[in-house]
Amino acid sequence: MINNKDNNLLILLGPTGVGKTDISIKIAQKIPDIEIISADSMQIYKYMDIGTAKPDKSTLKAIKHHMIDIVAPSENFDVTQYSKLAADAISDVFERGKIPILAGGSGLYISSIINPLFEGPARDIEYRKTLEEEAKIHGKKYLYDKLFEIDPISASRIKPNDLRRIIRALEVYKSTGKPISYLQKKSSVSSAKFNYQIIGFKRDRENLYQRINMRVDKMIKGGFIEEVRMLRERGYKENLNSMQGLGYKQINKHLNGVYSKEEAIDLIKIETRHYAKRQMTWFKNKIENIEWIDLDECDEEKVLSKIINNCRGLIHQTPNTK
Repeated sequence: MINNKDNNLLILLGPTGVGKTDISIKIAQKIPDIEIISADSMQIYKYMDIGTAKPDKSTLKAIKHHMIDIVAPSENFDVTQYSKLAADAISDVFERGKIPILAGGSGLYISSIINPLFEGPARDIEYRKTLEEEAKIHGKKYLYDKLFEIDPISASRIKPNDLRRIIRALEVYKSTGKPISYLQKKSSVSSAKFNYQIIGFKRDRENLYQRINMRVDKMIKGGFIEEVRMLRERGYKENLNSMQGLGYKQINKHLNGVYSKEEAIDLIKIETRHYAKRQMTWFKNKIENIEWIDLDECDEEKVLSKIINNCRGLIHQTPNTK
């Protein structure tokens, strides 16, 4: 019987196109007691399969996946909802004695699991109105300076023109008497549920960009344009958050006659390359203790063997009980 009583979570991350999905699936094929929790902000949507590069239906049937196809494209979904649902899924996997692998490229989603979100006190509508009025009269910097006086840590993290976050930080201080940075740190420490190991995948930039270009071409050949057309026919408008996703936005504009097919494809490739670059910057600046593996410099079988051994080290055999 497999036992993962220590709640050990393996996290596989990397930029789009690097190959993390394929690796996570190959690992799960070697160790049947693994279940995959997606950390992809687009794979949550139903009917959006090709443009989000979801695993195919046979793979999803053979390997248990979580956080895929959970909401309709018309539904609003944010990182707070993801954090709760994904944490519940991970806990369920633990309770069944399995190993969860959190795999994806959405930095905020991954961060919300390893650094649980701070919800804070309820909104104070009247105080918010007061602060908004002060900002109109005195300028945003007036409120930013207020924040700096009571919570220099948060002020260093918030841009002086980010009025929404400045007001929230001031609101929390008024409600609790404590800086939001202190409460966030306390919440993160007290709410941590999982022991985790993070492995990040990277590639040479030119090789990664070539893989991205090939991936986009494969999506187009696989029916991406037809998928977007189907979504439109189902009534999913292009102004929905889901339809503003990378690729979907450009294909919608092609279908509206704004771009030719070739222009839309080129824009998807360009924007995806830019996105991959932003992802790497985010991972390096926002997530600590990542063990990076350069997939261009390592034999894939050795990489798989290393990770599989890590997985097996996270679980141990206990006698079957009847």
